[in-house]
Amino acid sequence: MDIKAPRGTKDLLPPESTLWKEIERSVDETARLFGFEEIRTPLFESVALFKRSVGEATDIVSKEMYLLTDKGGEEMALRPELTASVVRAAIEHNLLSQQGSLSKLYYNAAPMFRYERPQKGRLRQFHQFGVELLGSPHPLADFQVIAFAYALYRNLGFVNFELRLNTLGSKDVRALWRSALVDYLSKYLSELSDESKRRLETNPIRVLDSKNQRDQEIVADAPTILDYLSDDDRQHFETVQTLLTDSGILYRIDPTLVRGLDYYNRTVFELSSSDLGSQDALCGGGRYDELVEQLGGPSTPAVGFAAGVERLVIVLEKLRGEAPKQCIDVYIVLAEKSATKSLIAVAATIKGAGFSAAYDLLDRSVKAQMREADRLGAKFVVMIGADELAEGVVTLKNMSDGSQERIAPYLLASKLQTS
Repeated sequence: MDIKAPRGTKDLLPPESTLWKEIERSVDETARLFGFEEIRTPLFESVALFKRSVGEATDIVSKEMYLLTDKGGEEMALRPELTASVVRAAIEHNLLSQQGSLSKLYYNAAPMFRYERPQKGRLRQFHQFGVELLGSPHPLADFQVIAFAYALYRNLGFVNFELRLNTLGSKDVRALWRSALVDYLSKYLSELSDESKRRLETNPIRVLDSKNQRDQEIVADAPTILDYLSDDDRQHFETVQTLLTDSGILYRIDPTLVRGLDYYNRTVFELSSSDLGSQDALCGGGRYDELVEQLGGPSTPAVGFAAGVERLVIVLEKLRGEAPKQCIDVYIVLAEKSATKSLIAVAATIKGAGFSAAYDLLDRSVKAQMREADRLGAKFVVMIGADELAEGVVTLKNMSDGSQERIAPYLLASKLQTS
């Protein structure tokens, strides 16, 4: 029986795994600079969590969740997104119990699951990093979350990306706009795509997100939320824009940007890259001031974003080419069978000084060992033969220029550090 990885999943192999580790380190470092702390939540949660947070009418809940029933009869789901899980954890562990409390949390390369048609950069098991800033209603919190994403992509070498910005207003304002939007779209019901016709019944705001060409032509003249904003909503949105402008972060206001989840309000944003092709989104997020209370916690304003690792890897590989293979610092060539004890001691010395070391595990010839050193990209080779063993030294060869010298093993660390 030929068993393969499930459709919509992939094995992460070298050298791509090296690029993933670089992304994870960049996320960790950016989080440190911005004062966010890591959170990790279970891979599966109660289905009720996502129905209440993401929305039963969304594609995620109605079509894409992986569902299972445990032996106790409880309906569970592999998590399709992480904001709801983070909020559930914050409520459960009383992170928001005190008035004025603030939680700045992030997650890194966390696996999530959605049953959808697999395509490049969009798998059924996918991985995301993101941040959730819980407790602040101020535009400065929106700005900090956007600035986090912006700084991260800049640190990874991105230049060719765009920030799109919109607001969904407050709940009452959004209801008025939604009603006007339904009235407008209903005039074009026969011309809308089948998917947009369905969304018009269940979640009309998502029609604005359609990629269908005729749908896009229709929504181009649709009422926008910007025409319905309250004074408070407008001031909040304008302050976010001012903060971005003052910090030198370029953006474009896009009234059709709505995001795919029901819990968003006020600021929403996406960072995209044309290097990804038609599916160009790198990350997206926004404000969700009602979600904590909706899930049983205290009234708590919040804002965050999520980003796909797989998509980021695709763009980085386009920008840089294939990830380089991980090179070894030192390869130890054993030319004398009786020198195994010395080999182990030399390897321990090298690793103890913080350098990587490898040696032959297949009892190969010296020539084959040297070929292996080349294959691994070793910067140095340490040779231990009969002569070296007799003299109590090793031969250190610099593979970049071919120079070599005999030195005492205890000098290896300092020699490697200065080379």
